[in-house]
Amino acid sequence: MTQVEAPAWAPMTADERAQFDRDGFLVVRGVLSESEIEIARNAVLGAFERAGQPGGHGLGSTGALHQLSAVTSLPELAFLLDHPVAFRYIWSLLGWNVHVYHSHIDVHPQIHEKQKEWWHWHQDGGRQNREIETDPRPTLSVKLAYWLSDVSETGRGNFTVLPGSHKTNWLPGPPSRGVPWPQPEGALQITANPGDLVVFDRRLWHARSDNYSEVTRVGAFFGYTFRWIAGRDEVADLPNTPEWAGFNDVQKQLLGHCPQGDGSGDHAWGHYPETTPLYGALKERGLLDSSIPALIP
Repeated sequence: MTQVEAPAWAPMTADERAQFDRDGFLVVRGVLSESEIEIARNAVLGAFERAGQPGGHGLGSTGALHQLSAVTSLPELAFLLDHPVAFRYIWSLLGWNVHVYHSHIDVHPQIHEKQKEWWHWHQDGGRQNREIETDPRPTLSVKLAYWLSDVSETGRGNFTVLPGSHKTNWLPGPPSRGVPWPQPEGALQITANPGDLVVFDRRLWHARSDNYSEVTRVGAFFGYTFRWIAGRDEVADLPNTPEWAGFNDVQKQLLGHCPQGDGSGDHAWGHYPETTPLYGALKERGLLDSSIPALIP
C-alpha cells in the first residue's frame, strides 16, 4: 500500500490516479496541520460530550457517536469541505459539478465487552447498489475520511478495507448481517496518524473494526457526488444560520446552495459552469486542464 503526500490545489498525479483505480483508495499523510487537527477534534469531541448528556443526540449501545450532516451539526468543520490538500482529489476525480451528499462525524471509545462477529462489510451508496444494473457499478461518489485521533496501530476501530474490491458488485457473505461470518480474505486495517486522510471510492467494500484499545477513535467523513444526485445531509436551513456568511462560495456550493445559481435543476445538472463557484475557482487557478475530462464543461 503506497502512501502519498499531497500539495495544495494541484491535480492528483498519474501515479495517484493509477493507484486509486487499482486499489480503490489512497492514504494521504499529514493533510491537516496541528491547529486544524485541534479545531476539528475539539469540535467533534464537544458534540460527543453533548450527545451523551440528557436531551442530547444520544450515543449508541457501545457509547459511540455517529452523527450525520457534519457541517450542519458543527459549522466549525466547514473548512474540511474544500481543504485545498484534500479537496484536490475530489475535483480531480469527479470534476467541478459536485456537492457533499452525505457526511458524518464519528467517535468510538473503548469497547469493554466482546462484540458479536457480525458482518459490517458494505459499499456506500445505499439503494444505488440495488438499483443500478451495471457490473461493475459506476463510482458516482468519492469519500474523504479525516482522522483526528491516533489509529496508527490496528485494534483501534480502524477503517478496514478490501483493496481492489471497488470493481466487485457483491462479496460472498452471510445470509443476514447478524450471522457470524469470517472477514473477507485480504481485509486490511488502515493505520493513520491524526491529520492523515483516506480518499476512497464509494464502491470499495469496507467496514469499521471494533475498538478495544484505550484510544478513542475520532473522525470526520465527507462524501462527494454530482449535483444531479440528491443529497442525504440536512442542509436546507444552513443559509439562515449566523455561520453562513463566513462560508466561501465553493463551500456553499458543496452544501447545496450555489450563490450565483438560479436553484433550478438545469443549474444542478451543470449547464451553467460560469455561475458554478468551483468551476470559477479552478479556472482562476488555470486548472481546467483537458487532461482531466471531468473538469471540462
